[in-house]
Amino acid sequence: MAAGIERLLNRLARAPKDVARTIGDAPAAALARRPEPQSWSPTEILCHLRDVEELFQLRFHTILAVDEPPILAFGAAPGDLKSWRIGGAIGHPLDPDRWAAERQYIRNDAREAFAAWRRRRGEVLTLLSALPPIDWLRGGVHPTRGRRTLVEWVTSLAGHDDNHLDQLQSACVSMTF
Repeated sequence: MAAGIERLLNRLARAPKDVARTIGDAPAAALARRPEPQSWSPTEILCHLRDVEELFQLRFHTILAVDEPPILAFGAAPGDLKSWRIGGAIGHPLDPDRWAAERQYIRNDAREAFAAWRRRRGEVLTLLSALPPIDWLRGGVHPTRGRRTLVEWVTSLAGHDDNHLDQLQSACVSMTF
């Protein structure tokens, strides 16, 4: 398990470097441009990475502090949200498109969003790299997937990085300066 965790931590540590390489020194106007009307711009992707990092950091701390806590997750069905007292006109508080609109991602500074994400990622890596092996087996309960170990939650964050790095690379390829 130790070798797998080390690979996972290295993967998380590599993501900000990969993102930095992808956005390079592109000007703010290029980073704010959407490649397609329905697609996010690089700036919006960076804001999303920043905000999701905060969410996962809170999840990790919760899993470490509480035995088998329920974890609020994206895409949970209305019935799964009932115990959280979420529903009706309010909608799901973890809706990425809602975050993008309400937090005005498009008006954010891409470099500041990246720097905030990188700082938060450093905090996450500091937390995770100090854990004893037994803590990696602690779990949090996903509303639809059931119990997931900390290893599985961290793997999910790494997969999230991969997904948005691909999205970011596609968006940056289409940039014109």
